[in-house]
Amino acid sequence: MKRATAALQLCLCILAVKVTFGKVCTSEQFTETGECCSMCPAGTGLAKSCGQEDTKCQPCQDDVSFSDSETLSACRPCVRCPAGIPELARCTPTQDTQCDCGDGFFLWRDVNGTSGLCAACGMCEHGSGVVRACGPLGNTVCERCKPGTYSKKRSGRKLCVPCSRCSDDDEVEIRPCQPDSDTICMVKDLNVLVPPSGSEHPRWPSLNEETESSPSPGSESPRLTPQDQGANNNNNILVYVSVLAAVVLGLLLYVAYKCWKSCQQKQALMKARVGELNNVGEGEKLHSDSGVFLDSHSLQESQPSKGSKRDSKQDTRLYVNLPPHRKDAVEGLLTEGDNRSWRQLAVALGYEQDRVDVFGRGQDPIHTLLTDWAQKEGSTLGLLCSALTRIERPDIISALTAPSQGVSVV
Repeated sequence: MKRATAALQLCLCILAVKVTFGKVCTSEQFTETGECCSMCPAGTGLAKSCGQEDTKCQPCQDDVSFSDSETLSACRPCVRCPAGIPELARCTPTQDTQCDCGDGFFLWRDVNGTSGLCAACGMCEHGSGVVRACGPLGNTVCERCKPGTYSKKRSGRKLCVPCSRCSDDDEVEIRPCQPDSDTICMVKDLNVLVPPSGSEHPRWPSLNEETESSPSPGSESPRLTPQDQGANNNNNILVYVSVLAAVVLGLLLYVAYKCWKSCQQKQALMKARVGELNNVGEGEKLHSDSGVFLDSHSLQESQPSKGSKRDSKQDTRLYVNLPPHRKDAVEGLLTEGDNRSWRQLAVALGYEQDRVDVFGRGQDPIHTLLTDWAQKEGSTLGLLCSALTRIERPDIISALTAPSQGVSVV
């Protein structure tokens, strides 16, 4: 018992001496004898934790594991780039694998796994700046703006910028700089609406001028005649009325524009719904009159494809309402063609080349393209058939407009 107490006192004395002389233990761990546990440098990993003896480290294996900083952990396994993503730099003992996920994306990986995927880059919120931009080294790294700097925009690339300073001569600070907003200053000498005699522009007199110009007791002060006061007041009223009229006119134009856009969207939606309701109404009429049940999906599919009497461009049915087997048939026909068919269809549907390249990085670009397009407003079968006509794919148009076998006798 006495030996244990003596050993504990010795450890405390050693620790006190180290703290007194300014030696800080980076690992914050100590051996049984009171020695600071060493950190494993970059390129090495933990082999045996410190206890009776100091930490034991072992080097990471090239293209197998890595460690990019001092740590008390084992080497981490190297990540592998996803299928179709080119490799920019191979894995080394001090750096993980770097993959080319493209602009706006970075390689996300599991901490202890070797698989990764391309994910969208993060953004720094208001009051934070970018420390490291998103790219091959990882996601965006943000930091709260330090005193004297600010950032008022949400961005993935901008740093915190220095705060503005008010001029000591003619400005006064109203609100100090904050992490998400700049300093607000106000001019000391404000302008008045009534111009002094001999001046073309109105200005407010400063506080000193008002004090100096105020009449002393017993002295006569200059007075304006009623005609001068009336003329000045009329000019001020005209200015205020003109500004107010411009503001009201701008608001009315903005409200009218929003109402016009809303009406257009409602009319397009009503047309699509009317087409669907007409198809459903015909199915209910057949069921009540002849005792024959028609599947609603089959009725909607067979209705616009009665021979060649109806133009596919006038088909207002939405692609998203097609049954799953019909969508699978369209995707299968696009897959059977060459690799350019779905890219040509994407361009015909109005997608930019950059967006098409993003779809191409996925495992099923055709399904991703059609699913994304189906969520847009006005994604009707007529528009899809027109795009298929431009890329010369009548086989897919036939699959879309072919009648379905959905009739059963009750």
